[in-house]
Amino acid sequence: MSSVNKTANERIILGIDPGTTIMGFGVIKVVGKQMEFIQLNELILEKYADHYTKLKVIFERTIELIETHHPDEIAIEAPFFGKNVQSMLKLGRAQGVAMAAGLSRQIPITEYEPKKIKMAITGNGNASKEQVAKMLQQLLGLKTLPKNLDSTDGLAAAVCHFLNSGKVTGGKSYSGWDAFVKQNENRVR
Repeated sequence: MSSVNKTANERIILGIDPGTTIMGFGVIKVVGKQMEFIQLNELILEKYADHYTKLKVIFERTIELIETHHPDEIAIEAPFFGKNVQSMLKLGRAQGVAMAAGLSRQIPITEYEPKKIKMAITGNGNASKEQVAKMLQQLLGLKTLPKNLDSTDGLAAAVCHFLNSGKVTGGKSYSGWDAFVKQNENRVR
């Protein structure tokens, strides 16, 4: 049963900031050209010692969010390139598991680079997490901000997707497994 009642001209966007320590997520409802805040929260994963258990929990929680909110689209923050290869691999796996959950339910997914999200929200691709969170607070009328800003990063991905609706974004979009395979033939054997 959905916690969100939708009419024909509404859509729900789930935004995810994947991580293996904390996964942030936010949900907005779009009615016409207006955004409405639904939820923001985080999944704390540091309590799980095993990386595979963390991936399982990410998948299950993403499925739970999908079953609760019935999003029409998912916006996900793409991993940024860092110097630590092990961290990059873990982050990529976390993102992949969240994407697999959405794709298993045939929900279109769009990836956004962190700079693209920051630019859409604040007008500055180098904005801090705090600046992004404050702007989201103003845009969505949030009373308070969470202690950890991973959840606002997830919400920012959803808002970025809304703000880029109908525009050529340069992000990667997948509407299901078939589309993913077709766009990534070199990665699939």
